[in-house]
Amino acid sequence: MKKTMIIWVLVCLLLIALIGGIAYGYYRKATMEVKNPIATMEVENFGTIKIELYPDKAPQAVANFIALANRGYYNGNKYHRIVKDFMIQAGSKDGTGAQTATLADLKEGGEDKEYTIKGEFIANGVENNVKFTEGVVGVERADYSQYSSELLDESYNSGSSEFFIMTKENSNLNGLYTPFGKVIEGLDVVHKIEEVEVKAADDSEESSSSEVSTPVNPPVITSISVETNGIDYGLPDTLEPFDYTSWFMKNYTAGQ
Repeated sequence: MKKTMIIWVLVCLLLIALIGGIAYGYYRKATMEVKNPIATMEVENFGTIKIELYPDKAPQAVANFIALANRGYYNGNKYHRIVKDFMIQAGSKDGTGAQTATLADLKEGGEDKEYTIKGEFIANGVENNVKFTEGVVGVERADYSQYSSELLDESYNSGSSEFFIMTKENSNLNGLYTPFGKVIEGLDVVHKIEEVEVKAADDSEESSSSEVSTPVNPPVITSISVETNGIDYGLPDTLEPFDYTSWFMKNYTAGQ
């Protein structure tokens, strides 16, 4: 009888320990703080910029940025557009804003063709409530809606490798562009980059309509690396880029 009682006591203790262990595991998982990935950007002759990324707000943009950065896409890239009291922009493959990354830049075995990702902002049906304040990092995209109001989807989902860092708050971008991170160190470096000499984009004489935003000596990103704290954010869901040239030829030159 005593032996049976001892066995039952031991079984009960083991069950209590097992239940307690499982409960503690769930508690740790529920309360453990998951650290956001941190990108470290080195800019030649300017310094270091550290950016906290927001995978819970813009998972596609964060996965895209991490994959490109850790494959070395941004190494040697230039800040090709700088608008004082607005933002600094980089990420173009050719350093002019004319070309973006290809699938080959994004992943091993990818095709040598450009791609885009879904825009993650309110106007595009995504609940991303990050505001474009100073230091916020966003995905650059095209605005085809200036040619036709029917091209909203094509505009909203045209972002790829180009990004910009806000140097001043601009609420006009809220809900219309994808914010996916924010500078946590090196905001002074961002402002130093903002102060470089710029010229008109096409080297022609400046006019009231020309944007003076092309750096005379573009700041160079020597490297971007991302600490993910052991989390694999995978790859973004890529989309086929909108062919604006074909669209224009079809809609504006037919029958001429």
